[in-house]
Amino acid sequence: MHDTRRGSLSCVGLGMTLGSHLTPLARSHIEQADVVFAALSDPIAEEWLKRMHPDVRSLQPHYAEGKPRMKTYREWVARMMADLRAGKRVCGVFYGHPGIFAWSPHKVIEQARAEGYEAHMEPGISAEDCLYADLGFDPGRYGCQHFEASQLLYCERRIDTAGYLVLWQVGVVGNRSVGRFETGPAYRALLVERLEQDYPPGHEVIVYRGATLPIERARIQRITLRELAGAPLTAEETVVLPPAVTLQPNRAMLDRLQALDLRGQEATAA
Repeated sequence: MHDTRRGSLSCVGLGMTLGSHLTPLARSHIEQADVVFAALSDPIAEEWLKRMHPDVRSLQPHYAEGKPRMKTYREWVARMMADLRAGKRVCGVFYGHPGIFAWSPHKVIEQARAEGYEAHMEPGISAEDCLYADLGFDPGRYGCQHFEASQLLYCERRIDTAGYLVLWQVGVVGNRSVGRFETGPAYRALLVERLEQDYPPGHEVIVYRGATLPIERARIQRITLRELAGAPLTAEETVVLPPAVTLQPNRAMLDRLQALDLRGQEATAA
């Protein structure tokens, strides 16, 4: 029978920039854990994490060229659950925000709770947060849509060109194979073809990569949509398309709102 009295799970975000984005609460979860599992692509970040805890176990060795990503992620969940079932306080540490483009944290928390364990996700500063600061736009001004790039190819989605469009993992767009870490220009050409249904070929495209080390600066490259297929990209780059058209007023709704305002004024006056 599993010991559910002491075992607990937390999945925390390390933030994007090493050392400067870790929240005090996330640090507390790391320091108070019995065992820490790390899903960090940068070995420098792992070494930094080891200064906070004596038992940090890297999840990176589960990756392998040609190995299905989902198999890797299920192995991560199994490793964390094994120590949780042994009654340990387990902490999983992930880059950025542990709930954004991260299957394993959601799954292991779901499984832990289903088995009666206390499980918690602690948010972190994500690539999206850094993007707004580095590119200098407010998603609330014109609106902002986010898509995993492949979803625009796999599914029928409606793009609102009056707002910002943020595409994640363009470097692996259309990757239907089990173990490739990037796809080539021919795959991105299909994405460009899809985007040109809504945007002109000369529309501005911003290729963005946030800083992960304090000595780095964000990388920002501005190209045209027609150039996107040939641009060198990895899964870490994010692609942003600024608005292509101006917001159009909804006259009918504005008239109805004005009528409500007038009614309110008349009621107040009475």
